[in-house]
Amino acid sequence: QVQLVESGGGLVQAGGSLKLACAPSRRTFNRHGMGWFRQAPGKEREFVAGIDGTGEHVGYADSVKGRFTMSRDNAKNTVYLQMTSLKPEDTGVYICGLDSHGGPGFGTDWLEYDVRGQGTQVTVSS
Repeated sequence: QVQLVESGGGLVQAGGSLKLACAPSRRTFNRHGMGWFRQAPGKEREFVAGIDGTGEHVGYADSVKGRFTMSRDNAKNTVYLQMTSLKPEDTGVYICGLDSHGGPGFGTDWLEYDVRGQGTQVTVSS
C-alpha cells in the first residue's frame, strides 16, 4: 500500500509564501496523476491543483490561479505546491492525493484519488 507524506505547512502572514511537498512511498508515482486539496474549518473540501504523470499538464482552482504553482520531480519522487501571495482564505489543511488506478492524467474530484496523505496545516494570518 503506497503512502503519501506531506510537509512544508506552517504559519505565515498574508502576502507571504510557503512551499508544500508530497512524497509517495513507491516509485510508481510518476505514472499517475496527483492532486492537492484543502479543507478549511466549516467549509467543504476543495480541489486546489492537479498535475499529470509527466508534469506537462497542470490545472488550478480559479481561487489560486496565478498565485500557486504545482510541479513534480519524478527523479526525487516528489510533488510540490509553491504558494505565493497567500491570503487568510487560503488557510486550511492541505492534502495530497494520488490516483493509483487511473492513467497519467489528473482529475478535480476528491473521489478519484484513492491514496491520500494525512495533510499539512497552512495558516495565513491577516
